[in-house]
Amino acid sequence: MKFYDRKTELAILAQNRKNSEKSGCFTAIYGRRRVGKTALILESMKDGKSLYLFISRKTEALLCGEFQQEAEAALGLRIYGAVSCFRDLFEQLLLYAEREPFTLVLDEFQEFERVNPSVFGDMQNLWDRYRERTKLNLIVCGSVYSLMVKLFENQKEPLFGRLTSKITLQPFRPRILKEILSDARPSFGPDDLLCLYILSGGLPQYIRWLLDAGAADAENMLRTAVSPGSPFISEGKDLLVSEFGKEYGTYFSVLQLIASGKTAQSEIDSVIGKNTGAYLQTLEQVHSLIVRNRPLFSKPGSRNIKWKIQDPWLRFWFRFIYPQQALVETNRFDLLLELIRRDYEQFSGQSLEQYFREKLEEEGRMTRIGGYWDSKGQNEINIVALSELDRVALLAEVKRNPHRIDLEKLKAKAEKIRPQLEDYKTEYKALSIKDM
Repeated sequence: MKFYDRKTELAILAQNRKNSEKSGCFTAIYGRRRVGKTALILESMKDGKSLYLFISRKTEALLCGEFQQEAEAALGLRIYGAVSCFRDLFEQLLLYAEREPFTLVLDEFQEFERVNPSVFGDMQNLWDRYRERTKLNLIVCGSVYSLMVKLFENQKEPLFGRLTSKITLQPFRPRILKEILSDARPSFGPDDLLCLYILSGGLPQYIRWLLDAGAADAENMLRTAVSPGSPFISEGKDLLVSEFGKEYGTYFSVLQLIASGKTAQSEIDSVIGKNTGAYLQTLEQVHSLIVRNRPLFSKPGSRNIKWKIQDPWLRFWFRFIYPQQALVETNRFDLLLELIRRDYEQFSGQSLEQYFREKLEEEGRMTRIGGYWDSKGQNEINIVALSELDRVALLAEVKRNPHRIDLEKLKAKAEKIRPQLEDYKTEYKALSIKDM
């Protein structure tokens, strides 16, 4: 699959590389696994001298021995004698960059926490000493999002405040998904696009898994995702166990309940059997996996909250695959696919709403996008989008089937928020799978 989009991020990296020819630049790239961090870095490194180092779980001495060889091969930098600690190697690289500008990439940077946590303090000390005179363009990235945030945004950590810039890499937006699918299957239909959105969540690696298997239509995408040997089957667990540690069972249970439609904390608590407020807060604020949705126009402290898994693929995984581990373990993928097909239409209709919200964010001039429901959870309006610049409001009902949308009912529901829309020109819209 060719490299798509990322124009803004590539521009930032190109500018940092240029600036680093005067003094050191330090960039951190955040983002969940499979979002394309490494691919972005490699694309940005096509021109100019660079050294790419991957931090794996080995002893520090073994890692440094490998890095020493890679530095000689990529830069011609010969370091005499065995280097057994990263501090010494990093200082040599900073000294080399005083005379030869280059880009140094440290991938899976958070793994130094397991190799030798003192590396972060050593790097801070050396960076402060050499930054003004070195011409090093330093880029670090990592796949454990929570730990990367901690390393650079916690004031108690040594690398806090050292970054020149931070890039938070997001999944592809609907426009890019359309472009990718059009390249793979020019005759694609809206069902195919929606399925790609659900199964990939816009993550490049998931898209690659599907397209490399020749799955460019909805039926083959679903079949590929839940086939024997599919990387999708274990992906949820592989992705999150390292994030949650030994308490991952409780976190997984909370996420499964949200995916199944229990979106209020009271509903979740009643099933789990304890107060899950701390878990929900951690999932939201530390791991950025869920978001709290309040009705638009509600007060900030309102308890009228519905929790939602932000990532379309994780929502699918916790709705269909995680609850059916018995079928996975016994290789009954035929039955798993049958269960998915049974409920897929209803599930995909819910995902369609998020798709249109992202589409509005990407294409329009809307400054606030949300939904509305009253304190009893009724009179729900799927999308309420406001352009505070143009004083325009869009109220939309979203369903897969356009024949099931009643705009008169939508207008009746809108009477509940009529006072808040007094100064807005209001448009009512029916959005179905045909409008993707």
